[in-house]
Amino acid sequence: MLAIRWQYVFRVCEEPAKLNTSRNPVRCAQGITYFPDLSLRLNMSFNDPFSILFGNGGGSRRNNSNDDDPIILNVEADGDTPNRNGSNPSGRGPAGPRLPRRPSGSHGNSRGTKIFIGVVLALVIIVALFFGLSRFITDLMWYGQLGFQSVVWTQLGVKIGLWVAYALLMALTGFIAAWLAIRARPDSADGSTIRINGDVVEVGKSASSKTARRVAVVISLIVGVIFGSQFNANWSEILLMFNAQKFGTTDPQFGLDNGFYVFVLPGLKLVLAAVAMLLGVGLVFSLVTHVLMGGIRITMPVNGRGLFSITKRARRQLGIWLILNMLAWSVRQVLGVFEQLTVQGSRITGASYTAVHANIPVTFIMAALTAILGVVLGVWLMQSHALEGQASIGVRASAALKAWRVPVTAIAVTVVVGMVLTIAWPMLLQRFRVNPNAQEMESTYIQRNIDATRAAYGLDKLKTEQYKVTDKGEQGALAKEADTTAQIRLLDPQVVSPTFKQLQQSKQYYTFADTLAVDKYEIDGVSQDTVIAARELDLAGNDNRNWVNDHTVYTHGYGVVAAYGNKVTADGQPEFFESGIPTQGKLTESEKYEPRIYFSPNTTEYSIVGAPEGTQAWEFDYPTGSEGALTTFKGDGGPSVGNLFSRILYAIRFGSDQILFSDRVTSESQILYDRSPKERVAKVAPYLTLDGRVYPAVVDGRVKWVVDGYTTSDAYPYSQMTDLGNATKDSTTVSSSTVSSLGSQQANYIRNSVKATVDAYDGSVDLYVWDQSDPVIKAWEKIFPGQYHQLSEISGDLMSHLRYPESLFKVQRELLSKYHVTSANQYYSGEDFWQTPVDPTESQSQQDQDILQPPYYLTLQTGGTKEPVFSLTSTYIPAGQSTREILTGFLSVDSDAGNEKGKIGPNYGTIRLQELPKDSNVPGPGQAQNNFNANADVSKELNLLQSGDTQVVRGNLLTLPLGGGLVYVQPVYVKSSGATSFPLLKKTLVAFGDQVGFADTLDEALDQVFGGDSGAAAGDAENVSGDGSSDSSNTGGQDASNQSGSDTSGDQSQSDGQSGTTDGKSDSGTSSGQSGTARSPELQQALNDAAQAMKDSQSAMKNGDWTAYGKAQQQLEEALNKAIELDK
Repeated sequence: MLAIRWQYVFRVCEEPAKLNTSRNPVRCAQGITYFPDLSLRLNMSFNDPFSILFGNGGGSRRNNSNDDDPIILNVEADGDTPNRNGSNPSGRGPAGPRLPRRPSGSHGNSRGTKIFIGVVLALVIIVALFFGLSRFITDLMWYGQLGFQSVVWTQLGVKIGLWVAYALLMALTGFIAAWLAIRARPDSADGSTIRINGDVVEVGKSASSKTARRVAVVISLIVGVIFGSQFNANWSEILLMFNAQKFGTTDPQFGLDNGFYVFVLPGLKLVLAAVAMLLGVGLVFSLVTHVLMGGIRITMPVNGRGLFSITKRARRQLGIWLILNMLAWSVRQVLGVFEQLTVQGSRITGASYTAVHANIPVTFIMAALTAILGVVLGVWLMQSHALEGQASIGVRASAALKAWRVPVTAIAVTVVVGMVLTIAWPMLLQRFRVNPNAQEMESTYIQRNIDATRAAYGLDKLKTEQYKVTDKGEQGALAKEADTTAQIRLLDPQVVSPTFKQLQQSKQYYTFADTLAVDKYEIDGVSQDTVIAARELDLAGNDNRNWVNDHTVYTHGYGVVAAYGNKVTADGQPEFFESGIPTQGKLTESEKYEPRIYFSPNTTEYSIVGAPEGTQAWEFDYPTGSEGALTTFKGDGGPSVGNLFSRILYAIRFGSDQILFSDRVTSESQILYDRSPKERVAKVAPYLTLDGRVYPAVVDGRVKWVVDGYTTSDAYPYSQMTDLGNATKDSTTVSSSTVSSLGSQQANYIRNSVKATVDAYDGSVDLYVWDQSDPVIKAWEKIFPGQYHQLSEISGDLMSHLRYPESLFKVQRELLSKYHVTSANQYYSGEDFWQTPVDPTESQSQQDQDILQPPYYLTLQTGGTKEPVFSLTSTYIPAGQSTREILTGFLSVDSDAGNEKGKIGPNYGTIRLQELPKDSNVPGPGQAQNNFNANADVSKELNLLQSGDTQVVRGNLLTLPLGGGLVYVQPVYVKSSGATSFPLLKKTLVAFGDQVGFADTLDEALDQVFGGDSGAAAGDAENVSGDGSSDSSNTGGQDASNQSGSDTSGDQSQSDGQSGTTDGKSDSGTSSGQSGTARSPELQQALNDAAQAMKDSQSAMKNGDWTAYGKAQQQLEEALNKAIELDK
């Protein structure tokens, strides 16, 4: 192949008559020599790969003085042979230049067919767009009905704006780089080539400048569209950067307001990443275009030319792009300095001694070196001639080696210096300076971490007190804490859900949450801990499923069911103060609330409700009589489907043609969907992290679902990073489908900034600003003006049901396990670190997985309060693997927000930590559970209850600071093994120190561990008969460590051959160990027979005597049945 310059490309004679027809060479008028003997055909095919796109391929070019394309496309010259077909009709010399005719083709389809195809294509496009936009349009209708349409438009505007802006910037950058390279294409080189194949000379040429510019535009736009959307997911960071707020506190290293790190820094990182990508695209476009346009060429080493040819203008442009890229890299390095304050180290989050004295200064140095290196390389590239020139290969190699010394040396020096500064220097400093004196050297930075962490997680106002405990129960010890004792909760909300279903479900198409909620209500003037649940719709339980029933008939649940938390009926059932269908009870009387539950967590299907006035109702309301009551929805709960357009949209969205054709869809119909309260709040406030639990409350005559919302950040300087998912995971979230953890999310700042309510009847969502001092929620208020209600708008009734959220408390207790330590030196040693105990009521496999005990809502009085307060509580034990759990701390937070309109109670959110003395031996929850299990009398009676068709279910193990120590209370439930069985409270376990009480009622069990008389009455005291006894057997206050059967009191009396005491204390040597309870001789004998039969069964099984084993089992069943009959 021969490379030639365009100035000397072949041009043919335009006037063939002027050519000499002799065989001698003839010079044409244009100076081109014509050789007749060669009989050549010159096919001047100018290859343009983009001619298909722009319709100006080489075969259709016209002479245009403004274009640099050739004029003649196909020329034939004749020597001996007139033409290739062997004929010359004109009898003259070779024919003149002529253009080939375009082959005539068929006219194709008729005009009518083309119109038809166009119409069909247009309809297909319209239908496709309609289907594609149906979800977006219905979402707009959904948000509009709720009054939150600005959320959609703001998000959409920011995302599209970011996409379009960045796409245009990237396209513009790429085009400018390519355009500059096209302009700089060498005047004497455009890539033209001549190839000789036999008798054919093929002349080729690359794209023209005009075509290249067109291609550059297209490719730039494509690249911009593809990469423009990569920052869409970061729309919130961009909005927060432009709406940044001040925290009013500064970081201890650079003295910048913490708002810079939380709001501005994440946005700046995105901006710099975008700029770096733009400059990278510019460099790539410039390089590629120069290669294509001839500015950079790989050439044959002819006549001593080098293998590489690069023009001066190409060198300059590439050098500038290189400098800009290196400078952008340098700026990003400088910005990375600030990230050192949120980097997770081996011990703390934030810059340590080594980071402050090595990493941060080195980062600035490396940023400067990067900028200098970029300038050096760019200037060298612009000035160097090492890549081209006239010289032999040997000379060129030597010159190139000499010229390349500058960039190679610069890069090598930067790499070596970088390795020394970024790797060797910090490592040596840490090894020889910090490690030998770590506690002293790191104390300043650990203290920064402690202070920042406590501030970021709301722990800086923690109230700590030393709690001097006793493990010996004294008579009357609870007299001063009678109010707390009366409110001790017996109902376990995670256990009694089946009981609520069995007793209050009413019909199979209703259900309750598998974990009920604990709230407080004022009943007869007394604040009462309450276990409450909404009776939700459950279509899965309906046996008659079809579209009409699922979406137009069974549309809602009905009413709430509430029971006292501290008492049960005589047979162990919850004592309800609100129940039934239609609803009846204290709440119905006082609130007269709307009982219909159209929106709830378990309602997943859409419903079409509403009808014109006077239309016969078809929605099933509640069961009554043979047909049941009917109703028609009267609220504003969902988008209207009263017109054909909206029906079509929702028929597409839900894939149901019934929406189009059903007579149940009327002009007044609304469609209710996305009916889970948590889902609704998440959609209108997508920037919030929502609590794992949603609970119902009867407020101002309505049932409201309460959802707690958090604002979080992972950029608070020096605050400890936490995985919110792990911190909020416990036995409840593992086993429950209605209570969840926060999910895996790294954060080092969290606030309960928002209280949200969702109306159970019409689904309306209200967002209230709860933490008015939080800068993050202030920023979101600014972004979404008018979306939030202020604190002053919260009614007193609603305020009384807003409580401290569980997820936040679990995160805080996780942090406090270490950050209750406020001394840097003590923190460094780690000798006083704690941990949350595992849940001892769970299976052994769950405990082996370290599934933590959940916090519990209790009404109690701590050292910092003058009266019992509705609180959220948890406990601590020493950190590490210990063979015996010792309680180290009791944590509680005041959860009562008061009942005053627009004003939060003064003590709400006050976190109190009661630290136990280092030398105390108060058992932790796990040890207390072991004491229960190891007690011979407890184990014996539980085995009796477990036998046959019954099953024992242990309830939550509560810890309460009472009687000068810590009291453990655990309800014990019994249920049969049938499919319709439900747990009933039959026993209560109490522990104080190593003393164990086991009785039918809490009141009796407390008496057992406090000298026969606790001095206070528990909530179930009314279930104890007048002589101090209850209906079932119980065990006395036996020391768990004393299993020998010896008396626990030296002053016990026997009466009528029964075990009993005149002072309420028990004899642990008796089979039942009862205290103040008289069993009939027949019942006692039946229990003894059952115990003996159990022993006989075990003995027979060990001996392999299966006949005796079967007989013993039969005797055991008969004895148990007899005992049950006598116990009624």
